[in-house]
Amino acid sequence: MIDNLDILLETAIKAALEAGKRIMEIYNSEDFSIEYKKDNSPLTKADIAAHQLIQEILEQTSIPVLSEEGKEIPYLDRVLWDKLWVVDPIDGTKEFIKRNGEFTVNIALIENQIPILGVIYVPVLKELYFGHKQSGSFKITNIDYTFPIAKIVAEGLKLPILAERKEFTVVASRSHLSEETIVFISELEEIHGSIKTISKGSSLKLCMVAEGLADCYPRFAPTMEWDTAAGHAICKYAGFELIDFETKAEMLYNRADLLNNWFIVRK
Repeated sequence: MIDNLDILLETAIKAALEAGKRIMEIYNSEDFSIEYKKDNSPLTKADIAAHQLIQEILEQTSIPVLSEEGKEIPYLDRVLWDKLWVVDPIDGTKEFIKRNGEFTVNIALIENQIPILGVIYVPVLKELYFGHKQSGSFKITNIDYTFPIAKIVAEGLKLPILAERKEFTVVASRSHLSEETIVFISELEEIHGSIKTISKGSSLKLCMVAEGLADCYPRFAPTMEWDTAAGHAICKYAGFELIDFETKAEMLYNRADLLNNWFIVRK
C-alpha cells in the first residue's frame, strides 16, 4: 500500500483527468445513453466509463475504493478499512445531462473516517482543485493534459484566494434548493443584512467556499458521502469546516449509512 500523500495526490489527479477526458468525449457526442437507478436518479454511459477508468488507476495504490457506481460493498467489509478512496465519477449528472457544465469528478482519500486528501476536476472548464493535509489546498486553471502531473501540482494557486466582497455570500444548490435552506438564508439576512446568494451545481459549491468566493454553504437536503468527501478535504485544508448539522462536529465518512446528515460549510 502506498502511504506517501504526494504520490497518492498525483495518482488521484491522474485518475480525475483521465476520467474527465473520457467524460468530455461523451459530453460532446449525441448519445448519453441515460438510464435510471432505483432511486430514480440518472446514470449515463459517461458515469460508467469514468468509474471504470478511476477504479483501474486507484487500484494501483492497493487502497480500497468506495464509489457511487460500486456502493453495494457491505459495511461489515468496509468497517475493516482504515483507509479508502471515496469517488464520484460524475458529481452532478443532472447538470451533465442539461449540458450546463456544472459537473465534477470527485476523488477523496479517507483515513480513520476523516478526509486527508481531495481532488475535484471540472472537465468543461479544465479547472482542478486539490489538496491534502500536509500541503494545503490549491487550484489550477487551463489544465494542459500534456503537462506532467507533477508540473500541474507545482503550478497550483494556494486556497483560499481572497476576494473582497461587499455582501455576505451564500452558495446553494442549483437542483436541490430545499425550503429549509431558504429559511436559513433568510435568518442569515437578519444577522448580516444584505445577502448575496449564488446557485451552483455539484461540488462546485464546496470549491467556491474553499476558493473564498462564498462565506457559507448550507446543505439541508440529501447528499451521499461521495458528494462531499473530496470537497470536504479541499475546504478543510483551505481553513474551512464542514459541520454535520446533527452531531455538531466534523462530518465523518465510511459510515454504515452512506447518506449524509444536513451540513454547513463555513470558516
